[in-house]
Amino acid sequence: MGFFSIFSREKKQTLDTGLEKTRKNVFQRIKNAFLSKNTIDDDFLDELEEIFMTSDIGTETSLKIIDRIRERAKKDRYSGSDELNELLRDEITKLLAENESGVNLPDFETPADKKPYVIMVVGVNGVGKTTTIGKLAAQYKNAGKKVLLGAADTFRAAAIEQLDEWGKRADVSVIKQKLGSDAAAVAFDTVSSAAANDIDVVLIDTAGRLHNKKGLMDELSKIKRVMEKVVPGAPHEVMLVLDGSTGQNAFEQARQFSEATQVNSLAITKLDGTAKGGVVIGISDQFNIPVKYIGLGEKISDLQVFNKREFVDSLFSDRKA
Repeated sequence: MGFFSIFSREKKQTLDTGLEKTRKNVFQRIKNAFLSKNTIDDDFLDELEEIFMTSDIGTETSLKIIDRIRERAKKDRYSGSDELNELLRDEITKLLAENESGVNLPDFETPADKKPYVIMVVGVNGVGKTTTIGKLAAQYKNAGKKVLLGAADTFRAAAIEQLDEWGKRADVSVIKQKLGSDAAAVAFDTVSSAAANDIDVVLIDTAGRLHNKKGLMDELSKIKRVMEKVVPGAPHEVMLVLDGSTGQNAFEQARQFSEATQVNSLAITKLDGTAKGGVVIGISDQFNIPVKYIGLGEKISDLQVFNKREFVDSLFSDRKA
């Protein structure tokens, strides 16, 4: 068996294992509900809505999915749980695909006309933001990219130290200053160094304070302005990292950061420890922002590029624990 076949199999196993708790919370309950009625009627749809809600898909998204299923059921007769699963897979995958934007590139590739490609990473403390940056750095490096990190979360000494440690693990350089330094100055130094040293990818860590949204907005805006002076169009990507295990709190964080800055991609972490993996579907739909990465464990490879169909297939598979 070739390397890529082995890698794909291991990736699928990680996805299946990581979504185990959510799968039990969603798939098994849907299966039991359908078997008790054996038809897609209003009673079943009401129960399906409740199942979606408790898996943190969210009210509006749940209703969208229910409406789609109701319309499909009017046209076709579904007589078994396998057919129902295929219906759910199709409609949820289509819903996620509606948030597709930009140019599709191979995993860990960047647009040829954007070098260095600058990613500003935002998110509150504790969601796995700095860890996500470190894992991304390692995977971009493994893909043959020259990577540089910027420690612009100067509010916490632990953030600078953690990013520095990840830089060593991934064998990439980190631009940093002392605690309390101007975050925008760190970002400016980072992109300046990247432009001068033929760097492919720049990952900028930022502070995650939400207690003063105006202060956060002002800081992120300043960081963006100074980077653009060096690299036109930077940051090319503003990635929001969310902790999937927090459910509805993740929705609120997505709302506040979307108001503070122009978020255009998402990384949702810690899905392996929660039954609330439906949050991936709800947040992607409600904020019309594509999910780019999902975190399914501690290993570097457990941060996966999000594949809509693979995610939904795993969620509704009949895999045993």
